[in-house]
Amino acid sequence: MNFLAHIYLSGDNEQIKIGNFIADGIRGKKYKVYSKNIQKGILLHREIDTFTDAHKTVRLSTKRLHKNYGHYSGVIVDILYDHFLAKNWKDYSDEPLDKYVEDFYDSLETNFEVLPERIQKMMPFMIADNWLLNYQSIDGIQNVLEGMNRRTKNRSQMNLAVNELQEFYNEFETEFTVFFEELIIFSKHKLIELNNDL
Repeated sequence: MNFLAHIYLSGDNEQIKIGNFIADGIRGKKYKVYSKNIQKGILLHREIDTFTDAHKTVRLSTKRLHKNYGHYSGVIVDILYDHFLAKNWKDYSDEPLDKYVEDFYDSLETNFEVLPERIQKMMPFMIADNWLLNYQSIDGIQNVLEGMNRRTKNRSQMNLAVNELQEFYNEFETEFTVFFEELIIFSKHKLIELNNDL
């Protein structure tokens, strides 16, 4: 899953959200230098990724992209799934997406000192271009995919995946909806476990 889903699946605790958001930049046991709640967020992120990568419904989505994008298919599906979460946000939260996103950006600024350097450098671009809110439009997803493609020095051709998104829009949305219901339940159980263990 991509940024918006990871933040959403963290529940209401600000520090768990921060941990989940920064987790990709924290290797091995380096998470142990952080506060307990940030640790929970990092560990929750890892559990979500493991669950997602092994899930048969997600594999249907990635298989559709594999011929053209190879091992980048999983990254693309993560981004496409965030699109469907943002687009259908009212099905998952009573809080408007723009308010939810604004509160999270405020939280990043408040917790700036604990963010890894890579996230600190990325954050101004994320906020200025309002990535999380713009996931709800196809143009917003196009911009994200173009940015990802640039980071691979144009090797991935991920920017072209918006074509598959449009061609198989209903299939991707159905797969997301089925999978995300299971992921919400899984994440809630994992959070309870982490709260008991740490």
